[in-house]
Amino acid sequence: MALTRKLTRRSFMVGCSAAIAALAGSRITHLAFASPNAPDATNGEIVVVVFLRGGIDGINVVVPIGGSSNDRYYYEADLRKNLRIPSSGQYKALPIGSLTNPSTGQTTEFGFNPALAPLQGLYQSGYLGVVHATGLTSNNRSHFDSMQFMETGTPDVKTTGSGWLARHLNTLNMGVAQFPALSAGSGLAMSLAGRQDAIALTSPGSLNLYTWGEYANLQKQALRNMYGLDAGDPARIWIHEAGENALNALDIVGTGDYAPAPGVSYPPHNSFSESLKTVAQMIKMDVGLRAATVDLGGWDTHENQQYPWDKNGVGGYFYDLLNLMARGLLAFFQDLGAYTRRTTIVVMSEFGRTLRENANNGTDHGHGNIMLVMGGGINGGKIYGTWPGLAGDQLFDGRDLRITTDYRHVLSELLVTRLGNKVENLSTIFPNGYTPPAQWMGIAREPARSYTFSVTYLPAVMRP
Repeated sequence: MALTRKLTRRSFMVGCSAAIAALAGSRITHLAFASPNAPDATNGEIVVVVFLRGGIDGINVVVPIGGSSNDRYYYEADLRKNLRIPSSGQYKALPIGSLTNPSTGQTTEFGFNPALAPLQGLYQSGYLGVVHATGLTSNNRSHFDSMQFMETGTPDVKTTGSGWLARHLNTLNMGVAQFPALSAGSGLAMSLAGRQDAIALTSPGSLNLYTWGEYANLQKQALRNMYGLDAGDPARIWIHEAGENALNALDIVGTGDYAPAPGVSYPPHNSFSESLKTVAQMIKMDVGLRAATVDLGGWDTHENQQYPWDKNGVGGYFYDLLNLMARGLLAFFQDLGAYTRRTTIVVMSEFGRTLRENANNGTDHGHGNIMLVMGGGINGGKIYGTWPGLAGDQLFDGRDLRITTDYRHVLSELLVTRLGNKVENLSTIFPNGYTPPAQWMGIAREPARSYTFSVTYLPAVMRP
């Protein structure tokens, strides 16, 4: 009989923890059962992965504008007669640097699409770097397959049940945190699948008990009293700690509206800005966030990629979406302030677009692409990678930018150099035979730098 009462009470207490999850949504479930008595993890390095879903047209983001090669000619006169970004004039691409094709010895100079003007200051100040001709080495033009392969970190393998970002956290000795992993949005990103304490959150205020007024405090106090009954029982201390952990998480996050840092202005009325603000708020709460994901969709530009143009010759769908991304990322970076010292932002997409525009003034599913990397520990102001060229015999399948840098190489360098993981763990984070490069490209560095800056201007590069 006593055994029956004990099991019933145990089931009841576990059920109460489940009740918290039911009241607050499934977001609480994993938080309640974080490992107790582990070291604090609120001051570690943070990675924010921004996934541009749909396949961004990278060649019109970081544009060939000149150099000793003929790539500008191929781009302007042959491949992009209607969609080309000007290399001169008022609305020209903004020069940022060059790459050399090792096969020919010729250089190609590049510029930012003018829609990225908000990020040019970060680039010139060394907080933003570009990797060109990178991506998923799989020959796959399916959105869903390519996103799955990239986010699981296992090209051409559809059976991987966890994400690369989850495996990074699982191999990292980071201690316990109330909110270590977050997808800003309504669903958990595949890259975080397999991390039991990862949550999906549209805003911190949505993490609550779904009650109001005095009843919220009364409900939390009743739950604390109930969980406190097990505090002195070694056999059931885990129940007490689980309940306290969940309730403490609710207290920390609260339900108030978020106010960005003074002078910071996110682009209004869009989910991308709201997601970035959610991540910024969670970072600045010091609740142990180590990995976050943000999505920005709409990049599948099969038609009317640059329509409608405004009277000044700028604008259009692609321009406006790219400019939204740039303004959002700048606001996010400024909003973080000193937290950028330990935050690395990675911008990636499942594939690039065909180099040749189609008959509908759009582009189709391609191959090679760009990645952007931002943060206080980034050696920015430079383009990284090996440039393959745009001549017909240099293209992948005769139509696409060739990939010369596996996207996992970029992530691996960040994981080891910036984010505290180890080279020996890369075979777990990226399984199925992945081999990291013999030498890092140098886009990241170990010591974070200390700096301050105003939101109204950006400083020159400040070294440690």
